[in-house]
Amino acid sequence: MGSLENGISDELTAWLLKQPVFFVTTAPLDANGHVNCSPKGNRSEFAVLSEMSVAYLDQTGSGVETIAHLRENGRITIMFCAFTGAPRIVRLQGRGEFVLRSDKRFEHLARNFTNSVGVGARAIIIAHLDRVADSCGYGVPLMEFKSHRPALDAWSIKQGESGIALYKEKNNRFSIDDLDGI
Repeated sequence: MGSLENGISDELTAWLLKQPVFFVTTAPLDANGHVNCSPKGNRSEFAVLSEMSVAYLDQTGSGVETIAHLRENGRITIMFCAFTGAPRIVRLQGRGEFVLRSDKRFEHLARNFTNSVGVGARAIIIAHLDRVADSCGYGVPLMEFKSHRPALDAWSIKQGESGIALYKEKNNRFSIDDLDGI
């Protein structure tokens, strides 16, 4: 049913890049803290950097849990599911880091994404993997993908750079568990 892979193969890379959605999970060290699982639309915003590292564009949003948890402890799991075709689940587990848009490394890393990086991108999340696990996905339902929602990009464009900065200052300074965010 399940298997551990030696890394991300060319075949797995092609499969990952085709998936329209993936899920990112992180957690604080505090047992009373909140585990966070965020769905991410894959609009060419996920990249395989090497056999054991991946990255994705982190869009400005209402929370900052992933960045706060990575700042605190670095643990991350990224999960992909096949909603069409053969059943499959892939979990990419390891240690993550974030590169904020203000970091000089951001522009170089942004070249890994085929679509232009919009005004709403606040960071690039990099996961250095120690485990690549593939499992059956028999319990994942079959669903038809229609399209990505345009609302996030429309909101970001309307806010503009200054509006995004104000939004992050107000909403992304701390996690829901009061861990440091941005």
